[in-house]
Amino acid sequence: MTLRRAVAICLSSLILVGADTASAMGQETVHGADSLFLTNTVRIAWAVLKGASEDATTVVVRIVNSTGIYGFVRLDGIDPFSKSRKVLAQVRPLTWQVDLAVPRTEFAEFPSCEIHLYQGSAGSGDQAPYLTVYYFGVPDTTPEFPTEQAMDAYLGKILGIAK
Repeated sequence: MTLRRAVAICLSSLILVGADTASAMGQETVHGADSLFLTNTVRIAWAVLKGASEDATTVVVRIVNSTGIYGFVRLDGIDPFSKSRKVLAQVRPLTWQVDLAVPRTEFAEFPSCEIHLYQGSAGSGDQAPYLTVYYFGVPDTTPEFPTEQAMDAYLGKILGIAK
């Protein structure tokens, strides 16, 4: 085995150990990418509810707590250039399902966002999230709907839940 190969194997092992340790401690961060995000523990879908104007248009992020391990959720907006942050949806309880509704105009100043999922019952803003799903903006695949009923039907269907 060459020295280069041995070093590569050691570095790979350290990276995997670090990833496993972070995962075991919680505090996992993953890229959401599309308007539908599915894991064993959480399902997230995005939709846009069109208003009469851009100021009246709302982005809705529906989060389904599939296994019930998350107790609270918060949505932060981030300016990718200055790195300034703004809470777009305050910490709120997450029992089975929650909709986070944010005016679409908020994403103009803070286009990137992070959905923080917390375990337990504390749910305070200073507690480290168990899982963070981040996006570089409202996903391009996010559908727009003219009525709340049409949006709700779509979100229920795409997330596999009946209302």
